[in-house]
Amino acid sequence: MAPQEPKVLTYADVTPNSVYVDRRKFLRGVGITAIAAFASKRLYDLAVPSRSAQAGTKLTTIKGPFSTDEKINSFDVVTHYNNFYEFGVDKEQPAKNAQKFVTSPWTVSVGGEVAKPRKFSMEEILKLAPLEERIYRHRCVEGWSIVVPWIGFSFSTLAKLVEPTPKARFVAFESYYDPSQMPLGREAGIALPYVEGLRLDEAMHPLALLCVGMYGETLPNQDGAPVRMILPWKYGFKSIKSLVKIRFVKDQPPTTWNLYSSQEYGFYSNVNPEVDHPRWSQARERRLPEFFKSHKTLLFNGYGDQVASLYTGMDLRKNY
Repeated sequence: MAPQEPKVLTYADVTPNSVYVDRRKFLRGVGITAIAAFASKRLYDLAVPSRSAQAGTKLTTIKGPFSTDEKINSFDVVTHYNNFYEFGVDKEQPAKNAQKFVTSPWTVSVGGEVAKPRKFSMEEILKLAPLEERIYRHRCVEGWSIVVPWIGFSFSTLAKLVEPTPKARFVAFESYYDPSQMPLGREAGIALPYVEGLRLDEAMHPLALLCVGMYGETLPNQDGAPVRMILPWKYGFKSIKSLVKIRFVKDQPPTTWNLYSSQEYGFYSNVNPEVDHPRWSQARERRLPEFFKSHKTLLFNGYGDQVASLYTGMDLRKNY
């Protein structure tokens, strides 16, 4: 029997009720203190990353693997319809509220069960490997999808530099959180800073992208600047934004939405049309900016040929 067409959802349907309780519409903005100029150009270069780390800066890329030939969404759609609760729970809020988010200087610390823990500046990250443009499908748990020309390189490139030990079985990620820059985070209804996690073999898969840009430029603030993960076979909330900490660990790490509601958001969160969210069907999706769910959802978001072997023998309903 063919599945029934799910109803068109509103924000109230797809966002936890607690997010909307006593939520103010506007909060006072916080002024950002400018970085003082250094007299010496050499000192300036040592203290502040180059313009290549700034949002909206052009990047030189090569064509990456695994790209879809589907129609790419417009830059305007992708940068004005975002989930980034630190800057507001409504889809349009992050584009407005993240404009003054300070992303330079920026470092990502990598540690845990590794032989060579270290911190990476954004300048170092941008030079770790040739930057690839990968056109990935991106599926949100709420039922909408986009196609984006992301820029970055496989996360495994960075991981190999720190040499995970045999004890490392999972990778834990943590995003940046500063209440003074992200005042709406206090009303997000979820614990912050945002945390995510992967099994080590998932993180080391070539599809797992350490992402530094899109549409030929560095990332806009509302899309996770300056560095984030992109995991195209998983629901979008697994692709953590604004990374500051990565740890290789022995045990399965906590993840933000699983902590919020383990019955609704599993650790794996692979795209699966046969496993519905408790409050809506996952059988179909709408491709932005479309209004109706006119597309069938694909298992692993269409990347099954690449990633299905990671889950051989697993019950994908139980391990959702």
